[in-house]
Amino acid sequence: MENNKNYQKILLETLSNLKSSGEKPSLLLHVCCGPCFTIPFEILKDYFKITLIYNNSNIYPEKEYNRRLNELKTYIKDIKADIQVIEFPYDYSTYIEDLKPYGDMPEGHERCRVCFRKRLSFGFKYASDHGFDYYGTVMTISRYKNAQDLNKIGRELQAQYPTVKWLDADFKKNDGYEKSLLIIKEHEMYLQEYCGCEFSYNKYLLRKENK
Repeated sequence: MENNKNYQKILLETLSNLKSSGEKPSLLLHVCCGPCFTIPFEILKDYFKITLIYNNSNIYPEKEYNRRLNELKTYIKDIKADIQVIEFPYDYSTYIEDLKPYGDMPEGHERCRVCFRKRLSFGFKYASDHGFDYYGTVMTISRYKNAQDLNKIGRELQAQYPTVKWLDADFKKNDGYEKSLLIIKEHEMYLQEYCGCEFSYNKYLLRKENK
């Protein structure tokens, strides 16, 4: 079995190399919500020309999808960042078809990996089609997202899109998650209580009922 990699260390090496080169490449960054964008942006903003992609039709219900998108936009406005957010139409009924066969398994198992791959594959293609130098995701800041899985999928997809470099990262490292909570509190941001999909939403409702 391959040893786990320290993807945040790899990221810091990438940033160091970029600083030495004086280059500021373009980065298409997949973002799932405002809170998860906080620390990744702080880390990356001086090294990349960042564009965000919001393609998260896994989120259920649609009002939650819109709430997370609007919270992201509000945060970007609050910090006065000049960043474009590329949005795609909400299409949960189509998206969920690939996840249904895996049933109601616990978070972090194969259904989640299928979901990661769907969104990251879509974003990689967009990055390739539109000439971005790098592509990455903010999702590794979550305590519930496996950075090994996400980066492994990203590296595998990179082979299909050789003009785009996958940005290795594990943003929860070095107290990234804890630091994000401070920013969330400062900006009074909405912090969701479930991952996003219908399966996690139903478990969230069940937790609320049992309180």
